[in-house]
Amino acid sequence: MKILVANIGSTSLKWRLFDFSNGQERMLHKGGFERVTDYSKVIEDCLGQLQDAGHIASEKDLAAVGFKTIAARGVTGCVRIDDSVLKAMEAFNGIAPAHNPPYITGIRLFSRRMPSVPLVALFETAFHQYAPEAEMRYAVPDAWLEAGVRRWGYHGASHKFIAERSAQLLGREDVALRAQNLYVNGGSSPIKKPSLRVISCHLGGSSSLAAILDGLSVGTSMGLSPQSGLPQNNRVGDIDGFAVPFVMRTLGLSLDEAERQLCKEGGFKGLSGVSNDIRDIHNAAGKGDAKARLALEIYVANARHWIGAFLAQLNGADALVFTAGIGENDATIRAAICANLDQLGITLDESKNIQTRAQESVISAAGSRVKVMVIPTNEELVVAREARRLLENK
Repeated sequence: MKILVANIGSTSLKWRLFDFSNGQERMLHKGGFERVTDYSKVIEDCLGQLQDAGHIASEKDLAAVGFKTIAARGVTGCVRIDDSVLKAMEAFNGIAPAHNPPYITGIRLFSRRMPSVPLVALFETAFHQYAPEAEMRYAVPDAWLEAGVRRWGYHGASHKFIAERSAQLLGREDVALRAQNLYVNGGSSPIKKPSLRVISCHLGGSSSLAAILDGLSVGTSMGLSPQSGLPQNNRVGDIDGFAVPFVMRTLGLSLDEAERQLCKEGGFKGLSGVSNDIRDIHNAAGKGDAKARLALEIYVANARHWIGAFLAQLNGADALVFTAGIGENDATIRAAICANLDQLGITLDESKNIQTRAQESVISAAGSRVKVMVIPTNEELVVAREARRLLENK
């Protein structure tokens, strides 16, 4: 069974081809295009590369195409894509304006190009769908809730991968199995005691934290939209609900302009005045730029805020996991986040932390009650696995 996973951006298409034949799990091919202006052409080019590499003879050799979709009104989990799913995604364009429109366009083009190939969506909200209502509900009128205003949580594929892999590395195959079969049985598979408590830190251009109990999400830093939680790339993160109407009246901004500034001029870029890339901000801070240094400090403070909240919710932690671009590669940020948390059972091994970059590793000190780990995420693999499970269970 060969499954193509397509990651669609506003001007990009990236893909990975996975093969699940003969009980094995292999990535056969990966590639991508930037600055895309014609998605129909790059879809053809993608298929052409797969054919030239000898992985497929035609699109008929694909069991499915999987997509890491963001959010849809009334739809989550792993689902076959049809027109009703696309309409549900369109209804949430305002929540994910940078993601939903290009995905909808791309999916429709894939559907036209290969109408006989199943298209499967794994929504980023899926991993958080079983979290307690008290953790996901805002204190808004019922009509707002019915319109979709609640904490949804994102980076679901990444946090699910961490839930599975961290459990395996900690010797808890029962928990790994529950996380693995989450969308098949709703997390109802039995586990051994004691419970396994993991805090997953997906830190990158887009960042979020999740509290994971026995393979299930029980809390997330992201709320209604991917703009919430930690400040990140161009995104402001959490902000008071009255800030938007206040600044619109004070600065005379239209709603569209306020939304544009929130999406394009906040976050790392707005704080530092330098860039939305943390590497550039590190460089500027190292040269004495006070705004760049403050941007890093705010990022760290927000991550520590959510770690503290999840430590309280989980009554401690067995593992604190760093993943994604910053989490996997930035030892300075990891050290700052973990600093002076020894009374909470978190102590880094400075040497291991500095030496670890984009590889699985335990970076906590020998006496640390909480294992601090770096685990490179693999969101595309999760999408491919869930697409396979969906097809097999249907």
